[in-house]
Amino acid sequence: MEHYKREFASWTRWLHIYLSMFSFAALLFFAVTGITLNHSGWIEGQQKTEQVKDNVSIAWVHPDSAKVNELRVVEYLRTAHQIKAALTDFRIEKGECSVSFKGPGYAADGFIERATGHYELTITKSGVIAIMNDLHKGRDAGTTWAWLIDASATLMILVSLTGFLMIFFLKKKRFSGLLIAAFGAIAVIVVYMLLK
Repeated sequence: MEHYKREFASWTRWLHIYLSMFSFAALLFFAVTGITLNHSGWIEGQQKTEQVKDNVSIAWVHPDSAKVNELRVVEYLRTAHQIKAALTDFRIEKGECSVSFKGPGYAADGFIERATGHYELTITKSGVIAIMNDLHKGRDAGTTWAWLIDASATLMILVSLTGFLMIFFLKKKRFSGLLIAAFGAIAVIVVYMLLK
C-alpha cells in the first residue's frame, strides 16, 4: 500500500509540474487580463475611430437587382479598408444594406444606400489592452479561440487539483496547508457576502 502511495504522490507531482509549465503562458495571460478587465478605466483614450465614405458598384446593391451581391460588397470593403476581422452581420433592407465586421478590439460598421451605392463606414480600433480583454472574454475571437479558452481552463483546473492533492503527501505540512486552503475559500465567500 505504501508503495502505491509513493507512486501516486510521484505521479501527481510530475503531472502538476509539467501541466503548470505547459499552461504557464495561458495562466499568465488570463491572470493579467483578469486584472485589466477589473480596471477598464485603464483603456480609456486608447480607442481610435475613423469614418470613411465611398461608393460600391450600384450593380451589386441596386434595389431593382434580383439580389444583393454580398460577396462582392464584403470583398471590396475588406480590400479598400484593410479589414481583417470576421464578417458578423450583413442585413439587406429595401433602401439600404448594413454590414458589420468584428474582431478583438476592432469593429467596422457600414451602411450602404442601395439606390446610389454610396456607403459610410465607421472603423473603431482599440489599444492592446482592449484587444487582450476581448481575447480573455472570447469576444469576436472565433471558434478556435473559444476552444483554446476551454482548454486553458481545463489545464488550470488540473493544475489546481494536482497542487491540492500534493498537500496530502506532505505529513508535516498537511494540516497547515489544508487550514490555509480552508481560510482562503472562506475569505472569498465572506468578501462575496459582504459586497452582495
